[in-house]
Amino acid sequence: MKVPGERVPAATFEDLAMPLFDQLYNFARWLTQDTAEAEDLVQETYTKALRGFSSFQMGTNFRAWMYRILRNSFLSSRTGLKVTIPIDGEEDETLLPAEHTTPESILIAQANREMVQQALVELAVPFREILLLCEVEEMSYQEIAETLAIPMGTVMSRLSRARKALRTLVAKNDGGRHGV
Repeated sequence: MKVPGERVPAATFEDLAMPLFDQLYNFARWLTQDTAEAEDLVQETYTKALRGFSSFQMGTNFRAWMYRILRNSFLSSRTGLKVTIPIDGEEDETLLPAEHTTPESILIAQANREMVQQALVELAVPFREILLLCEVEEMSYQEIAETLAIPMGTVMSRLSRARKALRTLVAKNDGGRHGV
């Protein structure tokens, strides 16, 4: 129970940052496509964030602040915008209920996943990035706007264009086989 006039202790860097570790590593892995580079990127992100923690304004979105540091570190790295982003690690995903799984359904699901992966690789980095933040990292539009330092309207329009571009690329890669 809070006593009137009593100061609530400020959250420490560790209290705020450590719960984000797995999410930041996941995002770094998607960006770099390399485990060692992702580890280095997350380490660099935490180092920069700890160094700059005194400039963080409590009450603002710490998660978006950390993602922005990671993104800026990635963009200024040697890998930067030259990298593409595959969707790895989804093999453990349940394709269909066991009683309906057939070799054909598994093959179709794998082909569909590969088409989406290829389409994501072909997307421009700003589109790929915004789709990952929204769909994989499940950030709100507001968090994406803060992370990318762009207006909320830009988030919505870029996300819409990214989804449309992804659909177009999937349809192109599909060659009309599945009628996307």
